[in-house]
Amino acid sequence: MKQLLFSALICILLFGASSCVKVTFEDGGGGNPVVPTDPNSNVITGVISSSKFYAKGKWILKGYVYVVDGATVTFEAGCVVVSDVAEKGALIIERGAKIIAQGTRTSPIVFTSGKAIGSRAPGDWGGIILLGKAPTNRPLDPAPIIEGGVGRQYGGTDPFDGSGVLSFVRIEYAGIAAEPGSEINGLTCGGVGSGTIIENVMVSFGNDDAFEFFGGTVNAKNLIAFATADDDFDFDFGFSGKIQYGIAMRKADFVDAGDAGNGVECDNDASGSNASPITRPQMSNFTIVGPNDATGTAANHNFSMRWRRRTQFIVRNSIFIGHPDAGFSMESDGTLNDYMNNISEFRNNLVHATTSVYRSSNNAIATAAQIRTKAESEGCVTLATSAAAGLTSPFYSTNPNFLPATGSPALTGASFTGMNSFFTPTTFRGAMGTTNWTTGWANWDPQNASY
Repeated sequence: MKQLLFSALICILLFGASSCVKVTFEDGGGGNPVVPTDPNSNVITGVISSSKFYAKGKWILKGYVYVVDGATVTFEAGCVVVSDVAEKGALIIERGAKIIAQGTRTSPIVFTSGKAIGSRAPGDWGGIILLGKAPTNRPLDPAPIIEGGVGRQYGGTDPFDGSGVLSFVRIEYAGIAAEPGSEINGLTCGGVGSGTIIENVMVSFGNDDAFEFFGGTVNAKNLIAFATADDDFDFDFGFSGKIQYGIAMRKADFVDAGDAGNGVECDNDASGSNASPITRPQMSNFTIVGPNDATGTAANHNFSMRWRRRTQFIVRNSIFIGHPDAGFSMESDGTLNDYMNNISEFRNNLVHATTSVYRSSNNAIATAAQIRTKAESEGCVTLATSAAAGLTSPFYSTNPNFLPATGSPALTGASFTGMNSFFTPTTFRGAMGTTNWTTGWANWDPQNASY
């Protein structure tokens, strides 16, 4: 209770009493909120134009909620935000607004379905959309509109723009399809700048992508994409951020029926133009795990990495196993040329797929065999089986373990030579060495979580 009162005091000092949500407590000092007598007192809805503080407790997100320029919404550690069932929610942080959702390892913040245990499903609500003022490769006059049917602009000229903090946060059962080809992802970042902190964020059972980055410069660490329908990590429109420590795990019988589900999908834009800046994510220490040919695997599970329309990349010290096709696929002349000319990098990775581990869209530039030769000359290891990665228990379950087992080739072989100082050097490849950083805050069985 003392912690909550302290947080409430800080809120009043920062935002004023009128912007802070009132919470009462049971006698006895147990720290448990009294069930509100007003059924609307814990509802978050409409347009938020002044800063709000939401204390630890259960909140209902009703409909599309817009946080507008100048306003900050703060969620205390331990908050559970469930969507209204009838009027599905989504949280949109507009340009100039901020979200402060700073959970802890033992008290994460959860955004999830409002349905009961056993009845939750992907698409029960929208998701979280962050919109910033960082550069994209889209024209700014007018600025582009983010996908998802929310009708809001993103992007600008400030690479250091800040949209707040997401830390020790779970996003579950998101993914409304507002219209064909325009869905809300678990976490959508549109023109989000490097002043934003995104770390220890888990998206599970999303009905579209887990994480999608439309331009921007935001960096992130410790991201989990679990049982996503479409892509686990999707990059577009000039994204140039850096991400270290990422996990993606597919559920064999769950995938988008109308699109291919990839671990990574990346484009410069829909036409594959040379619009600047070129999309160029920098990634290290990822473990991307496919369905591993499990019984009942749906047909649309696709590639570990799909570098598609005119994109660049830096990918190092990572593990890609268990997808039915192509651990490493490049699908445009620009993408292939930049890789073969060392503008893009693919180094010190462990790579596996059931068929066509390496894939090229133009053999005149590079054949799959030539790509493999180059990758292996730069520290990559082509694995004969997914088990050869030597991970403890990485495939779909409610109790996975991504730690390398004794003798695993993932325990050594990393190199950070020439990489940006954002990246913490490790000796191991993949998302984990000897420490399981998901412990305490991740949930691999959200269907049975009691909220």
